[in-house]
Amino acid sequence: MLPGSAGAGRWADGSAARGHRGGRETVPCNLAAPMAIFPIRTFPDPVLRMRASPVIEFDEELRRLVADMLETMYAAPGVGLTANQIGVASSVFVFDIGEGPHHVVNPVLEETSGSWTYEEGCLSVPERYWPIARPAFSAVSGVDVFGGQVRYEGDQLLGRVLQHEFDHIQGTLLLSRLGRRTRKQALRELREESMRSA
Repeated sequence: MLPGSAGAGRWADGSAARGHRGGRETVPCNLAAPMAIFPIRTFPDPVLRMRASPVIEFDEELRRLVADMLETMYAAPGVGLTANQIGVASSVFVFDIGEGPHHVVNPVLEETSGSWTYEEGCLSVPERYWPIARPAFSAVSGVDVFGGQVRYEGDQLLGRVLQHEFDHIQGTLLLSRLGRRTRKQALRELREESMRSA
């Protein structure tokens, strides 16, 4: 999700999450190696356009992945991150809006309602922000790294983070949420920037 430390940054408006539940505060990992911080893939990396594959093995490797994703998210810093943003095409995301780390494996967007326009950014499109209209409330269900059922729901910041990360799982960047004219201009600028840095 967008840059800024968890609970801070562009969305630091003190919005309260509503009724989120499930998940675990920590991800047990028995491997001796320290957690790793991975480079975050940025536009136009094709992995960001790929729909993530469902997770079918709930093992130490999955727990390591979630732990590494959390480390990478905090180091960025950001409030959410999906596996494909570090080049792993698995249906997993992590987030922390200032209330502690959470993760969802094989997420399903169950419910949305209302409307809220807010300035949104993305670690995969760094240092750019746009006012984007999304439902104000959303609910996501899935499982944790042990296969146990989890569900998170909330409005404003939490609702937006859940939707943003679910979009990534589907291979959708926030650029797709922009109006046609704004999206066209943004894509042109990003391509020009990419060519200059190549």
